[in-house]
Amino acid sequence: MAAPEEQELSQAQTEKLLQFQDLTGLESMDQCRRTLEQHNWNIEAAVQDRLNEQEGVPSVFNPPPARPLQVNTGDHRVYSYIVSRPQPRGLLGWSYYLIMLPFRFTYYTLMDIFRFALRFIRPDPRGRVTDPVGDVVSFIRSFEEKYGRSHPVFYQGTYSQALNDAKRELRYLLVYLHGEDHQDTDEFCRNTLSSEEVLTFINTRMLFWACSTSRPEGYRVSQALRENTYPFLAMIMLKDRKMTVVGRLEGLIQPEDLINQLNFIMEANQTYLMSERLEREERNQTQVLRQQQDEAYLVSLRADQEKERKKKEEQEQRRQEEEAERQTRLAEERRQRTLAEEKERKSECLPPEPPQDDPDCLEIMFKLPNDTRVKRRFLFSQSLTVIHDFLFSLKETPEKFQIVTSFPRRVLPCLPTEEQPNPPTLREAGLSRSEVLFVQDITDD
Repeated sequence: MAAPEEQELSQAQTEKLLQFQDLTGLESMDQCRRTLEQHNWNIEAAVQDRLNEQEGVPSVFNPPPARPLQVNTGDHRVYSYIVSRPQPRGLLGWSYYLIMLPFRFTYYTLMDIFRFALRFIRPDPRGRVTDPVGDVVSFIRSFEEKYGRSHPVFYQGTYSQALNDAKRELRYLLVYLHGEDHQDTDEFCRNTLSSEEVLTFINTRMLFWACSTSRPEGYRVSQALRENTYPFLAMIMLKDRKMTVVGRLEGLIQPEDLINQLNFIMEANQTYLMSERLEREERNQTQVLRQQQDEAYLVSLRADQEKERKKKEEQEQRRQEEEAERQTRLAEERRQRTLAEEKERKSECLPPEPPQDDPDCLEIMFKLPNDTRVKRRFLFSQSLTVIHDFLFSLKETPEKFQIVTSFPRRVLPCLPTEEQPNPPTLREAGLSRSEVLFVQDITDD
């Protein structure tokens, strides 16, 4: 038969379960729940019972001075120091105590009933935290107005901010919950907190956060720490990578006892704090090393990227140059083909060479730029353009040229211009029957 399903926990029970695990250090959540259920969810009784199960628990009230302190790194105990008020002594004291007992019982019973009923009529306004920093600053101001400025340096921030700073700086955090209506509060604030020894000890060794439980922020912290009486002090530190309460001091305590108990708690947990510092230093060194490696990798990566970029630029530049050369070569090939076609066309359009015995005939010797000599007959009646077309059709003739006479030297106007649209004939140009003309290359001009 299957086991019945476990009953679901309420929100209050869940908070107590998590707080009990945090205070005792038990890893098993089921064991924490069983312990709390055995004590009807009374977290103080469950924690005390858990501590009693530990053998050889050192007493915070009277630590053994002669034997060196041995701290077990797996021990998650919370050191509690509770100061009870003096019990009545003598016949007169006991008589007064017994006479006042019914009145005290009746008074506190009625006050508890009244507070319980008031919760249903008007919820506690302290349950809503709207300005936590304002609550802390307001408490500090009222504290100084009443007790003066001789006190440890108050942390002017929220409880969460104080926890974060203590965690970041690996320092102890001493939390003081101020019960305004408690009979021992005034004496503690005037005598203990204002003591020069206490003031110097706290300021040089730890952070100090305080707030009144009558203010929402202080009440919220009070619900988390579950104090039993006032004055209440809690020592918190980073332990096993979480902020943990390692000491609780409750009741009126004198300056010398307070310093002794705080010293004992700090010495008992010094191993944890040193372990956290070493671990954090190792993590920081690892982080620095990783950061240096990442920076070196990024430098190398940027260098490789720069090389790749330059390589691509060079490749692109070579590609563009090769493309430009290819385009230039293609253009030159097209130009040469066009020139050859034009030469061939000019050659086909030339009039036939006249016979040598024609009376209108003349013979011209052409000297080309490459020292080649070419002879041809023309008619005096033909235009100088015919001479130009003949020379242009020759393969040895440059693309652009001009025809020059030997003496007197002059350039023959073979091509039409705006001033002379019709070039002159060979007779008009003054050529004789036998001429020598020079062909000059003007391609580069």
